[in-house]
Amino acid sequence: MTNLLQKRKPTTSVLTIFAIATFSLHLAVLFFFILQGLKIRQLSQREPPSFVEMTDGQTIAAVDDLARDPEAIRQFISKTMTSMFNWSGTLPPQSIAEAATPQSDTGIQIRTPESGTQRVTTSSWVASFAISEDFRKGFLSAIAQMTPPEVFSNNPTQKISGELIIQRLYPPEQIAPGQWRVGMVADLIQKREDDNRRTVTPFNKDVLVRAVDYFPYPLANNSTDIQKAIYSNRTDRLEIYEIRDLCLLEEYSNPSTDKSNPCENPQSFIR
Repeated sequence: MTNLLQKRKPTTSVLTIFAIATFSLHLAVLFFFILQGLKIRQLSQREPPSFVEMTDGQTIAAVDDLARDPEAIRQFISKTMTSMFNWSGTLPPQSIAEAATPQSDTGIQIRTPESGTQRVTTSSWVASFAISEDFRKGFLSAIAQMTPPEVFSNNPTQKISGELIIQRLYPPEQIAPGQWRVGMVADLIQKREDDNRRTVTPFNKDVLVRAVDYFPYPLANNSTDIQKAIYSNRTDRLEIYEIRDLCLLEEYSNPSTDKSNPCENPQSFIR
């Protein structure tokens, strides 16, 4: 009777404990694989991060891939346009020695529809890579027709230099996502070296720019100075895709609605 009243102690098999532990571990591993798969799927569908260079030289991640700092846009246009019309007749110096004794610029041959083949300065040719490919060819042709042959002359009595003096750059006006219009008021000054006679031509333009991607040159260590200069024009992740005549009004952002107003149909720089 006493034995019947005694409680029997439960006995647990070691094999049962091992089976339960193994099953639990498998469930945990399966759950971990499911979480990892979901994270990998999210990463595969996420767009790559884009970065924007600010005016102080710092690079930050951009919330919008088409966003650009307004002052960075103005600096890009100023740098590109002044380089485009820098007709000094000498190559850009790459060292202190070349700055003291600059090398003569023989120019780059460009085919023009009216005059056959003419030359543009090397600085103009390098700066043109900041222009969209569909616009660049016609733009270089127009620059070649504007560039006096005397720019490449070695005769001091004939030599002519050119320079673009920007008087004002209007704040960028967004016309579409990732596209801006910037008005530029400038003078193109051509100077004869022997007597300092100057010819001043107003150069007032509407410059249309858009945001683009940038891919660095894969062989940067083996590239030439010209190749490095060309790729440096794309680091701003902007390009000029059209240049129009700027019609100056009292209110730049509110052009007149008069049908006779020439601002209604601006002429493209490439005619």
